Amino acid sequence: MKLSYYPGCSLEGTASDYAASIAGVAELLGLTLAELPDWNCCGASAAHSLDEQAARALPLRNLRLAQRIGLDVVAPCALCFNRLKAGAKALAARGEAVTLRVWDLLDLLTQPAFLRLITHRLVRPLTGLQAVCYYGCLVNRPPAITDAASPENPGNMEKLLAVLGATPLDWSFKTDCCGAGLAVARPDLIDRLVRRLYDRALRAGAECLVVSCQMCQANLDLPQARISRQAGQAYDLPILYFTELIALALGHPEVPQWLARHLVDPRPLLTAKGLL
Repeated sequence: MKLSYYPGCSLEGTASDYAASIAGVAELLGLTLAELPDWNCCGASAAHSLDEQAARALPLRNLRLAQRIGLDVVAPCALCFNRLKAGAKALAARGEAVTLRVWDLLDLLTQPAFLRLITHRLVRPLTGLQAVCYYGCLVNRPPAITDAASPENPGNMEKLLAVLGATPLDWSFKTDCCGAGLAVARPDLIDRLVRRLYDRALRAGAECLVVSCQMCQANLDLPQARISRQAGQAYDLPILYFTELIALALGHPEVPQWLARHLVDPRPLLTAKGLL
């Protein structure tokens, strides 16, 4: 299967670990991700609040590039996916033919065909790993843009974890906000929102959180030591990309290298579970 690939800005910088795990999983699953040539920033996360014209124009240019190629386009970033979907809706509203589908990477890899493929290629079931799935805000909401069938209670990541052999735990906070792009401007707000997510995940019995958004991963991973000091409580919750867990369960040899880039090191937990 071949798709156009829109990586977005952060996967070429701060989220290079996510990018590496995506490339590894694509190779394992026979998925060809052809990077969109000459792509530009989609405008997330500030353009829509600063310049309405730029917020419209940036994703539209990327979509027109993709339409020339003629392949569906996949975006691993929740913000990029949201902006590209908004661009597709804007094109349709203008009466322009939209000849491709914009995929969120998690949604793509949890389609039945891919779940069956993952099941057949499983070499290391993630037995005993108890996790909560955290989707964040923008991959499912607003549904008028994302077309999400269940924007407040998505379940495709839980289906994936079950296929991988892990135990996805039920909790009611999978789409609560982590503060998005306010880590520099309002770290106090990030700390309050994220600590609440830690507490709720622990209350559910989680040993880790699983995400599909690099901004959510950063907001949950980076401030954990600071929040622990403020709270007088040692939080030690690894924040794992769903792609890292697919690669781990399918036996990709580079998984430990990707995990080493996390601030909250997932390797002790996974080693204790016999998974590394």
